[in-house]
Amino acid sequence: MSGHSKWATTKHKKAVIDAKRGKLFAKLIKNIEIAAKMGGPDPAGNPTLYDAIQKAKKQSVPNKNIDSAVKRGGGLDGGGVDYETIMYEVYGPQGVALLVECLTDNRNRAAMEVRTAVTRNGGTMADPGSVSRLFTRKGVVVVGKAQERGGQPWEVSEDDVLEATLDAGAEDVNDLGENFEIQSDSSDVVAVRSALQAAGIDYESAEVQFVATMDIPVAEVDVAGKVFRLVDAVDDLDDVQNVYSNADIPDDVLEAIDA
Repeated sequence: MSGHSKWATTKHKKAVIDAKRGKLFAKLIKNIEIAAKMGGPDPAGNPTLYDAIQKAKKQSVPNKNIDSAVKRGGGLDGGGVDYETIMYEVYGPQGVALLVECLTDNRNRAAMEVRTAVTRNGGTMADPGSVSRLFTRKGVVVVGKAQERGGQPWEVSEDDVLEATLDAGAEDVNDLGENFEIQSDSSDVVAVRSALQAAGIDYESAEVQFVATMDIPVAEVDVAGKVFRLVDAVDDLDDVQNVYSNADIPDDVLEAIDA
């Protein structure tokens, strides 16, 4: 049942780097605002908001920033936010597919910035539906292996994860090195997260993502480098929340790029 999701590994490493640079804070805050607007400002009755807050806390976003985002999103401060979600479909080097998810208050600005970043970094905008058909919405929960139990260090195993989550709807478990990624139907993400909590297993994040149904192998370092440059250029845009890809990059190529 266990696999190895190369893109998930890459995204996790990038998230760590982004967090160190402070780049992740704005995106996490925007996620909280949207969740509070869509489902209300009470995390107890809004699982999406609960998970958005937990993810922000894991990345050390200050509590005052989180509280302010909840109030803005929930309209509790008299302000409120008005974002819309837009998906852009992109082809990169070697036919790699990208789904670019934006949360923006200005559709024209987002479209122009995404198109510019894509064309300047070796990509092309794709026709609607041509890329999205290569992905499916899945619940994705990430669990760190190194945890504590009873005040003692504890290494979470794949068996621990499976035992806790199979009955809650877990479909696949990927080994990401320092973490496990649990995939489920998008409607089961809260059940999987809750099952982990009930079993005393902490989790890093729980959200609905787009997961590739067919990977594109990228085995050459120069091509992989071009893919990353394209992803970075798009992901750095203020309106872009997530970039999903079907690039399958071997560990030795990742190591060569890191070097």
